Amino acid sequence: MYRVKKVLNHNAVLVIGADKPKDYLIMGKGIGFGKKVSEYVEAGPKDTVYSLQELTERGNAADIVRSVSPVCLELANEVLNQAEKTFGKIDRSILFPMADHIAYAVKRIKNREQISNPLTEDIRILFYKEYKVAECIKPMLKELLDVEIDEHEIGYIALHVHSAINDEKVSQAMQIARAVRECIVLVEQQTQKKIDVMSLAYNRLMNHVRYMVARAIGGERLKLNMNDYMEVKFPEAFKTASLVCEEIGKSLKVKLEEAEVGYLAMHIERVGSDEMGEE
Repeated sequence: MYRVKKVLNHNAVLVIGADKPKDYLIMGKGIGFGKKVSEYVEAGPKDTVYSLQELTERGNAADIVRSVSPVCLELANEVLNQAEKTFGKIDRSILFPMADHIAYAVKRIKNREQISNPLTEDIRILFYKEYKVAECIKPMLKELLDVEIDEHEIGYIALHVHSAINDEKVSQAMQIARAVRECIVLVEQQTQKKIDVMSLAYNRLMNHVRYMVARAIGGERLKLNMNDYMEVKFPEAFKTASLVCEEIGKSLKVKLEEAEVGYLAMHIERVGSDEMGEE
């Protein structure tokens, strides 16, 4: 049971716990309709209760709720509903930074200050399911706010969805996407070949770099070292992998484990082999 502190709109209310005097946000269809301050409400099975004690990358949850439009909270909640249908249990506390991002995105679009994100295509491939979920916001934004959102903004929302299903912050997911982009560019420069983004080897390489970066950030180590074998068997791929690991380490400001070079070399060699096979 909760006591109404403020009605944001028909679908969102700020409340205080009846047993524990803490602030919460309840979201659900019609939860705020006809409600008055100090009335008691119960959250139904389809309603979602959010604690306002959360501290997020974009600030305190309570501050975000006060600063953004209730519609942006609704939109973020609907995206998370869709994410839950796709992925199962998720971390719903990402609602607050996502709503904050949506609010700024709407402001940018209305001011004709839409951004361009060079990592959008990488995000779309790396986080494919998350991107598909994030796309659900497009028709809702058009209907509720008459705003047309582009693929770059959807890419950023996809990172928030990813953060809700993985133990990764949005900033870390962006680091991973940026490192993958840097890796692909370096591999293309060193091999002087354009990598086919539709190939299986490319997807394997992207996913390998994704987890390689996550291991580096988390301090995780590989158990098997293939460096000696790969350096002798595929010296060019190994040389390229060494350069890539060094550059990514500088970019992330972490030192990648030596064993990462051999594994990366294997994927670089596969990409090269695929390209040769298509000629």
